[in-house]
Amino acid sequence: MKELIKKLTETYGPSGNEEKIREAIIEEIKDYADEYRVDAMGNLIAIKRAKGDKQPLKVMLAAHMDEIGVIVTHIDEKGFLRFAPVGGVNPLTLLGNRAVFADGLIGTFGLEKRESPEELPKIEKMYLDVGAVGKESVPVKIGDVAGFHRPFADLGQRLMAKAFDDRIGCTVLIQTLRELKETPHEVYFAFTVQEEVGLRGATTSAYGIEPDLAVAVDVTATGDTPEARTMAVSLGEGPAIKVKDRRMLAHPKVRDLLVEMAKELGIPYQLEVLELGTTDATAMQVSRAGVPTGVISIPSRYVHTPSEMVDYNDVLNAVKLLMAVLEKPIEI
Repeated sequence: MKELIKKLTETYGPSGNEEKIREAIIEEIKDYADEYRVDAMGNLIAIKRAKGDKQPLKVMLAAHMDEIGVIVTHIDEKGFLRFAPVGGVNPLTLLGNRAVFADGLIGTFGLEKRESPEELPKIEKMYLDVGAVGKESVPVKIGDVAGFHRPFADLGQRLMAKAFDDRIGCTVLIQTLRELKETPHEVYFAFTVQEEVGLRGATTSAYGIEPDLAVAVDVTATGDTPEARTMAVSLGEGPAIKVKDRRMLAHPKVRDLLVEMAKELGIPYQLEVLELGTTDATAMQVSRAGVPTGVISIPSRYVHTPSEMVDYNDVLNAVKLLMAVLEKPIEI
């Protein structure tokens, strides 16, 4: 899957600008889905039909296509761009890093003079330099959006890239669709938009699909770096099965289904309690009259930076776990 991961993580696609990443995913799934469609919000929904005569359970899987970025808010006379965040952008990760616009234009982040060396950078005191010699030569306009520019790096067992949040979840869904030959369920693979700015794609796609059960695949933080925030999740110890995050409690029967399947197959797993952040599962579980919902999380270091890191075995095991769940009847 490493070539697929490289392709997806290096593709442009900040929130609200998912056209390029959506087209890239369509190329990967079009020969494996029984059908696919793009809805009014821009979500890509691929369907794998059930085999058999029984009324199938409608299972929705979701991974968001969008990534964080910045949006141009002002252009000064010298051609420097002021910007605002699109999603959860930390100014500590920006200085000296590069951004890329939809047309491939590259820029770098700079910072005004600070009053003291101890002063932390603030976005309102930062700017984006695209190499313009003046305002008239700036090739972008107010409202244009840039994502981070950083190549995928294969470190062996560990992988590093921007936008693992949540292109690694998209990878898991694509690989599961490729490998899933038969299922007793009607499975909807939803590649959602605008998760980073409010779970918007999951909200509308879940309403339209009206699933009987839902599982989000996303990243989660870890507690395995020096003096990290205490958390019982580490790279390489298996996919994490969510118990709780800041905005949702996983449905106990879906959580237990994932745990029991992992135990049955001998797949390593971790239990996740995330104190900060959430996923598309928050929107899916409260859709219409409510949906039993769980989450498979890929442990990731340095989330929301241009150099996120995951363990390849965790990704492989997430696919195995999802495949095992979908190949058998489910009782909830």
